[in-house]
Amino acid sequence: MPKAKHTRRSARETVLQALYAVEVGQEHEAKALKDILGREKRDEEINEFIVELFEISLKNRDWCENEIKSRLNNWEFERVAVLDRLLLILAISEIFFIDNIPPKVSIAEAIEIAKQFSTEESSAFVNGVLDNIYKSLPKVNEVVSS
Repeated sequence: MPKAKHTRRSARETVLQALYAVEVGQEHEAKALKDILGREKRDEEINEFIVELFEISLKNRDWCENEIKSRLNNWEFERVAVLDRLLLILAISEIFFIDNIPPKVSIAEAIEIAKQFSTEESSAFVNGVLDNIYKSLPKVNEVVSS
């Protein structure tokens, strides 16, 4: 019997895969989530985290993309690699809409996932955008609450 995956990092990677299936594969959201959940055995708590993060990322996608766009200096949003954009949406959603995870953990996890799945420059790019967002947290949180 395969060992269940327990880590939140594996959950974040799973959410990234589901978001990618929706974005690039034009997969229906519910089907992408069902397929991704069915691929591996996980603890129920991790599955719940996957569902929550996936749904929050989709629900807040436009807001997250605006946060990204407002922090791109001399760079067009359309030129951001799809994987990096989706990873940023996931991390920003986690930072702002999941209360029990410290923002620095979300940022560190996104950087590590970028190192593993994206280009050599991606981790520095993801770090730069998320660090900028982190530094503006009190100001942005006021806007989100309004």
